[in-house]
Amino acid sequence: MKTALSIAGSDSCGGAGIQADIKTMTLNGVYAMSAVTALTAQNTTGVSAILEADADFLAKEINAVFEDIRPDAVKIGMVSSSALIEVIAERLKFYRAENIVVDPVMVATSGAKLIGDSAVNTLKEKLFPIADIITPNIPEAEVLSGMKISDKNDMEKSAVTIGKKFECAVLVKGGHNISDADDILYSNGKITHFKGKRIDNPNTHGTGCTLSSAIAANLAKGYSLEKSVERAKEYISGALGAMLDLGKGSGPMNHAFDLKSRFAD
Repeated sequence: MKTALSIAGSDSCGGAGIQADIKTMTLNGVYAMSAVTALTAQNTTGVSAILEADADFLAKEINAVFEDIRPDAVKIGMVSSSALIEVIAERLKFYRAENIVVDPVMVATSGAKLIGDSAVNTLKEKLFPIADIITPNIPEAEVLSGMKISDKNDMEKSAVTIGKKFECAVLVKGGHNISDADDILYSNGKITHFKGKRIDNPNTHGTGCTLSSAIAANLAKGYSLEKSVERAKEYISGALGAMLDLGKGSGPMNHAFDLKSRFAD
């Protein structure tokens, strides 16, 4: 069985972060492991508290995984401080990690910044250069490219700008009233468009975590980057299309929509 490691924050409500990553990786056929960057007290209505991991402890978490069950892919999600980002980059380079997917959790859907400028700079300097692919949403792509994104052409330009700047593949995700569910991949000098199925479901908590984890899982299984993105988008469409409705706010998707097991009955 192929394996994948999620380095991200814990979501006590289970819809995003480590919990969403583990569900996604499992349902996409790989053995999931985790290194927790922060504990969060949150539910579908918001985050009430965050307890960040100690950098030395995070290093020990990563060591424990690589020294026993080496991951075939690594997904990196919420990392809020420069110290943690530096530890992650140093450890992954030390272990020569492969198939690194970075979901740059920098800007909330509302447009609010989630991490400080120094941490953003450390992401750019330390993590992006070792990533195989980064998966920014529209607001994050605007920050990384330094340009306003108003349409699909702007998405293409920003993907090229980011990819050339950081020398990695870039998947600029649609949404935010731009290009609906269509995403644009820039990789090895080539642009690829991925059409997405627009699903009228307000419960979208954890979509970014889920997509990046599904990409990592498929890379771990040996699929090409393009095929991994295609399969990940198909999976997330199914999870959204299951129309799970939990909680008082923007609820989680049904990650197990395709689970067929006598133990699930």
